[in-house]
Amino acid sequence: MKSATVPTRTHNTVRGFLNHKSDLIMIASSTIILLIAVSLPASIEKILLYIASYAIIAYPVIWESLTNIISGEFFDENFLMTVATVGAIALGDYPEAIAVMLFYEVGELFEDIAVQQSKQSISALLKLKPTTATILTPTGEKVITPEQVIPGQTIRVRPGEKIALDGELIRGHTSLDTSALTGESLPRDIQKGETVLSGAINLTGVIDIRVTKPYQESTVARILDLVSNAAQQKTTTEKFITRFAKIYTPIVVGLAILLALFPPLLHLGPWATWINRALVFLVISCPCALVISVPLSFFGGIGAASRHGILVKGSNFLEALTHVNTIAFDKTGTLTKGHFTVSEINAEAPFTNQQLLGIAAAAEQHSNHPIARSIIAAYDGDLTQFKLHDIQETAGHGIEATINDQIVVVGNAKAISLNHITMPATNTNSTTVYVAVNQKFAGSIQVADQPKPDSKAAILQLKHLGVKNTELLTGDNQGIANHIGEQLGLDQVESELLPAQKVAKMTALTQAAHTSHHQVAFVGDGINDTPVLARADVGIAMGGLGADAAIEAADIVIMDDKPSKVATIIQIAKATKRIVWENISFALAVKIIFLILGAFGIIGMWEAVFADVGVTMIAILNALRLQKQ
Repeated sequence: MKSATVPTRTHNTVRGFLNHKSDLIMIASSTIILLIAVSLPASIEKILLYIASYAIIAYPVIWESLTNIISGEFFDENFLMTVATVGAIALGDYPEAIAVMLFYEVGELFEDIAVQQSKQSISALLKLKPTTATILTPTGEKVITPEQVIPGQTIRVRPGEKIALDGELIRGHTSLDTSALTGESLPRDIQKGETVLSGAINLTGVIDIRVTKPYQESTVARILDLVSNAAQQKTTTEKFITRFAKIYTPIVVGLAILLALFPPLLHLGPWATWINRALVFLVISCPCALVISVPLSFFGGIGAASRHGILVKGSNFLEALTHVNTIAFDKTGTLTKGHFTVSEINAEAPFTNQQLLGIAAAAEQHSNHPIARSIIAAYDGDLTQFKLHDIQETAGHGIEATINDQIVVVGNAKAISLNHITMPATNTNSTTVYVAVNQKFAGSIQVADQPKPDSKAAILQLKHLGVKNTELLTGDNQGIANHIGEQLGLDQVESELLPAQKVAKMTALTQAAHTSHHQVAFVGDGINDTPVLARADVGIAMGGLGADAAIEAADIVIMDDKPSKVATIIQIAKATKRIVWENISFALAVKIIFLILGAFGIIGMWEAVFADVGVTMIAILNALRLQKQ
C-alpha cells in the first residue's frame, strides 16, 4: 500500500504547485532579479533592481493590506509585513526586506497547497454528483438531469455509470462501488428488491431502478449539502484564535512603536538600530501560524473522517467529541442489524398462525420499520384480500387500523394495554409484536434481531478511548434490552422508553455531564431518535439505512452503519485537537522567545523570517499529518 500512496501524494503536491503557476512565476522572477542585484556593485542600478524585485513579490501583500485598511481592518499579517518591509527598505536593508516577502509568499503558497490537500478527500465527494439520468419511457430511453426525475419513474444504469437517485432495484443484479459513500473498498452485491443509494457506481450488469425520492432528498444531494456547509461551523478554539489575533496584533504593533521610540529618546542607542529592531519585532509577531494552522487542522480532521465514510457537519462537532465521556445508543439498526426474521407465531383461537401473520402484515404493509418489514416478508399470502382503512401509527406503540371492517391493533405491550386489552404474560429475549382484533387479544409474533458484528468491539474501543459511560436507550422490553446490554458490555440499560422519555433521559445525562465539563453523544437511526439526536451535545446518525429525519437532526453521519466508526471519529477528533494545541503551543513559545531576542537585538531580520514563515510551515506540515488518519 505504501508504494502506491507515496507517488499519489507526490503527484498531488506537484499538481498543487502547477495550479499556482502565477505565484511560482512571481516568486521565481523576484528571486532572479534579487540574485542579479546582489551580484552587482553598489550603484543606482543595483537599488532599482532591488526595488523591482521587492515590488514584484510585495505587490499582492501591500494591495491586500490597503484593501483591508479601506474596509476597516487595520491590523492583520498583511499590514505587519507591509510596515516591516517598507521600513526595512527605508533603512536601506533591501535584501532583508525582499527575503521577508519571498519567504512569506513561499509560505502562503505551501499553505494553499496544504489546504487543497486537506480538502482533497472532501472535494472528491463533489465528484459524486451525477450529471444525467436515463429514464425509461413508453417510447424508449430518455436522458435528462437528475433534478427532472420524478419519484416512481424507472431509471436505467449501465456498467461504469453513477446511480443518479435513490431507489429500489426492480430488474437485474450487479455489484456496486460504494467507496465514495461509505469508505468501504469492497464492492457490494445487490439483488432485485434491494435499496440502492445515489452516488454509488454500477460495476457489472445493466440495472433498472424505481426512483423513491426526488434528487433534492437523495443521498448524494444530502452529502453535497453537508460537505458545502461543513467548514462554516467554527470551533471554540478557532473562535478564540480569531479573537486572540484581533487583540494580539494591535498590541504587538503598539509594542513595536514603543520599541522604536523610547530607547532612542532615553539615549540607549541610535534611532536606526531601534527602528530596525522594531521592524524585526513586527515580522516575528505575525500570527500566521496560529491563524492558518488551527482551521487547517480541523479541516484536515473533517477530511480524514470523510475518507472513513463519516460526514461531519462542522468542525465544532469534532471539538465537542473530545469532551464526550458518555455515549448513549439506540438498539434497533444502531447496535443490532435491524434485519428481523419471524422466529415464532402464537395465535389465539379462533385464529390460525397464518391468519394472525396475515392480519399483522396487512396492518404493517405501509410501515418502513424493520420489524414491520420482517412480518410482511414472512407472509407469503395475498395482501389484497385485506381491505385496509383508517391507519394510525403511534411512535413507540404500534399501528391501529380497520381491516375487513375489524378494528386491529398491532404493536408492543403498551399499544395493547393502552386499548385496555388483557393478554397473557410473556418472558422472552426476542422482540414480541402483539395483535388484537376487535378489542380481543389475538396472539403474538416473535421476531429476532442480532447485534452487528462490530458492536461489541465498538463498545470496548470506546472504553479504551476514555468514554466512561455507555448506555442503551430503547423502546424494547426489559428482557430483550438487558440481554443485548449484557452481550455488548454496556454500562447501563434503559428499556421500554417512549420518544419523549428518551429525550428526558438524554436531558438528565447531559445535565449530569455538564456539571463536570463533559458532553454526551447519542447514536441512533430511526425517526423516533430524531428528538434525542437534536437534544444530545453530539448527535450521530447511521446514514446508510437510517431515516432521513434522523440524518437531518444529527451532527455526524456514519454512512456504512458500523458502530465501530463511532470510535474512529473520536480517535480522529482527539488527534485533531492534539495537533491543534501542538501548533498553538509551539507557535507561541517560539514567537515569545524570538520577540525577546529581537527586542534586545540578538537576532536580525533573517531569524525573524524563520520565526514567522518557518514556524508557519512547520505548523502546516504538522496539520497535514491528519491526512494519514
